[in-house]
Amino acid sequence: MNITFRQLRLFLALAETGSVSAAAKVMHVTQPTASMQLREVTQAVGLPLYEVVSRRVHLTEAGQALARTARAIAGEWDAFEQRVSGAKGLTSGRLKVAVVSTAKYFVPRLLGSFCKLHPQIDISLEVLNRDHVITRLRSNLDDLYVMSMPPGDLPLEDQILMPNPLVVIAPAGHKLAAKKRITMAQLQAERFILREKGSGTRMATDAHLSQIAFAPSAVLELGSNEAIKESVEGQLGVSILSRHALGPHHEGLAVLNVQGFPIQSQWHLVWPRGKQLSPIAEVFRRHLLGEAKGWLGAR
Repeated sequence: MNITFRQLRLFLALAETGSVSAAAKVMHVTQPTASMQLREVTQAVGLPLYEVVSRRVHLTEAGQALARTARAIAGEWDAFEQRVSGAKGLTSGRLKVAVVSTAKYFVPRLLGSFCKLHPQIDISLEVLNRDHVITRLRSNLDDLYVMSMPPGDLPLEDQILMPNPLVVIAPAGHKLAAKKRITMAQLQAERFILREKGSGTRMATDAHLSQIAFAPSAVLELGSNEAIKESVEGQLGVSILSRHALGPHHEGLAVLNVQGFPIQSQWHLVWPRGKQLSPIAEVFRRHLLGEAKGWLGAR
């Protein structure tokens, strides 16, 4: 089977972008050139590798197997280039990190000092909902992943990054905002504005409410923290969110002193078990853990 390394890179770009034109752009070739090389890859394998449905590329079983192989080869090559670069005293390379949406409130801050120390390293930060991050994790698309509820069915290397307390929030002028001891019974009549099912915050919330045998009388589900905060400020109800999602300034919101809260959740730094982190990813892992401790101490 005669397939060049560059053709493997092109097919990997196709698998990750879902488009021949986008893959061509990633590889800096014209679309006709990309199409021709992809046909050559298919001919070399001798099986259909993908099909186009509604202008979107869908990999066949053979295509998915080739994508996994190409990703493993490309990862090994990138790690080799980084080791050679380090031996020469250079610090260039690429780092790919995927985080769940709530982590966007603190991960970029932790990235800042790393970028200052290593300005030649290109960083790709994917901010997605939990399901999409797990999809990327299953496909091993990134170096490291940050989430609050890692999947239990995947063998992972898992390190606790920092606490992720979940608090009850209400509009700043809420009648209970000044109370020092609030029971869940006092919130029974409130509408609870919660993240969508499947999000890490919602999973931790549902588990806690089930444990204390509390069922909200009314629930409104929203798909983003911003929408939830705006809805709470608009007096549509109360919510349970990560303390990190509130940021340093939340004048229109109040954190209620509710019994049993905050829910003690954690942020996790994970990657597939058995995966050898690239030199850059390993340096970033240590840096991220150190910066998280320092950042927490400064809060």
